[in-house]
Amino acid sequence: MPQRARRYKYLDILTTMFVVILLVSNLVAQKICMIGPLAVSGAVLLFPITYIFGDVFTEVYGFSSSRRAIWLGFFGTALLYLVAAAVIALPGAPGWKNQQAFAVVFGFIPRIVIASLIAFWAGEFANSYTMARMKVLTNGRMLWTRTVGSTVVGQGVDTILVITLTFAGRYPVRTLVNIIVTGYLLKVAYEVLATPATYFVIGRLKAAENSDPFDRDEDFNPFHLGGRDQEAV
Repeated sequence: MPQRARRYKYLDILTTMFVVILLVSNLVAQKICMIGPLAVSGAVLLFPITYIFGDVFTEVYGFSSSRRAIWLGFFGTALLYLVAAAVIALPGAPGWKNQQAFAVVFGFIPRIVIASLIAFWAGEFANSYTMARMKVLTNGRMLWTRTVGSTVVGQGVDTILVITLTFAGRYPVRTLVNIIVTGYLLKVAYEVLATPATYFVIGRLKAAENSDPFDRDEDFNPFHLGGRDQEAV
């Protein structure tokens, strides 16, 4: 049955969860936390999960469903930034004394906003494209190669872009490389450790949705919001 004619039981729920996790990650990203000897953004606790969602969308529902989720996440994040800026700019009511604290929590620096949106968009699409292509190449076998391989590519694109676009010109190249490598290794390790859980979720969803698409003839243009019929087994 063509994917566009299908009505899935869990796709909308998963897409909503994906967008919520992405938005919360952006809200907590400004706090720098200590995890052992490492100083990391608070987003490290949640943001890598969005790549697991990307794997699930592509593996169970196909690249076109992943593309839809990525765009929803992109526009949701952009809306968060715009509304936060507008509310900060509005004068506070008499007696409300928390304007400075509110601005610190919800105030996003324009350069960081642009860097985050570009990196998220490029990284997620790199992740889903790699996942879809590897599924065809492996004929659906060895799921772990796709979940880890797609993360290696997607998180690499995301981490390099967000650090470079945010901090280039402010720190020496050596410092930028150290930040990129540290963040990248943490994100990839997160995905590797989550592999058993990813296997479990994908297996249950494939059985529940009766769906296992192969994007053999998919249009991988990220700006094409339609989707071709997919071959499923």
